[in-house]
Amino acid sequence: MDIKTMPLSRLAADPTAALVECADSGSVLVVELPDQRLVAIQPLDATEDDDLISELLESNPRFRELVAKSKAGPRKRFPLDSQS
Repeated sequence: MDIKTMPLSRLAADPTAALVECADSGSVLVVELPDQRLVAIQPLDATEDDDLISELLESNPRFRELVAKSKAGPRKRFPLDSQS
């Protein structure tokens, strides 16, 4: 598994590009926070049955509420670039 690192400032400057790069490459993205902590962002394959989603649905009432709220509302397209 490839791992890419970037400072928080780069992610903040263009979050869409950074996340699309992560999703397209299949690499884990490690974001370096200013206080030297690290946060990992991992792409998920929407076509595979993902245990993380199942675990969240089973164990996290807040996540279930967010999913229910999302299902109840109209769908909005996610902009693919920052100019949309």
